[in-house]
Amino acid sequence: MWIKICIAMLAFAANSLLCRLALAEQQIDPMSFSLLRVGSGAVCLGIFYAVLQVQQPIQFQWKSALSLAVYLLGFSLAYLHIDAGIGALILFGAVQITMISYAILHGERMTLPRWVGLGCAVLGMGLLLLPEASTPTFKYALMMLLAGIAWGFYSIAAKTMQYALTNTLSNFILATPLVAVFFLWHLPESFITWQGVVLAVLSGALASAGAYVLWYSIVKKIDHITASTVQLSVPCLAILGGVIFLGEQLTLLMVVATLIVLCGILMVILTKPRV
Repeated sequence: MWIKICIAMLAFAANSLLCRLALAEQQIDPMSFSLLRVGSGAVCLGIFYAVLQVQQPIQFQWKSALSLAVYLLGFSLAYLHIDAGIGALILFGAVQITMISYAILHGERMTLPRWVGLGCAVLGMGLLLLPEASTPTFKYALMMLLAGIAWGFYSIAAKTMQYALTNTLSNFILATPLVAVFFLWHLPESFITWQGVVLAVLSGALASAGAYVLWYSIVKKIDHITASTVQLSVPCLAILGGVIFLGEQLTLLMVVATLIVLCGILMVILTKPRV
């Protein structure tokens, strides 16, 4: 189970790096990136569905598809001006708040060690937003915040979905025309290079489609608190990846904050939820 979670978190972090690389280097515009990402994801999942001869019925869920579309669009627009790690921090901070709020409102109880672990994770995230880290502008931070809320609801919906592959496929199919509407709206501003296409397809077919099927299969088996908290590892991974692959700055503060977040996550996942 935890190996699967680690793979999913690495893929989520890869999405931040691929998107930031494509947009920061002006290889592609945000709307084209989003459309290629969701479209290639749908094609990849469709191929898996056909090759594996899956017998499970495809059930279309518009709410999940809408959440996916909002996440994809906000994610791409925000990464025009936000570093990979800081963007992931805002994104999964919003995911954390959304999923924990939902869990508490629906009767999921927290033990003291879990509160402490959650507090450590949030503290580490807060440290990453101090002046030593890149400070995003409000407009783009708000877009990433909206993307995080949408992803939080997408993850919540996954707990009620029966079939990981078919449900993810249906969500990508329905989200594609929604994203296409925004692409057409911004068509005069669009530009694409072959490098941008490659990055978008890698993000959609590998880091999104495959990882989301894996995440759908995982999130049904863990509680909301654990599901939200383990995702806080993504900003840490994205910051590290940004330093290695994108040349973004690494500071002592980032290292300390990352260790605090990881310790907090460990406390949450090793503590049994209160019944």
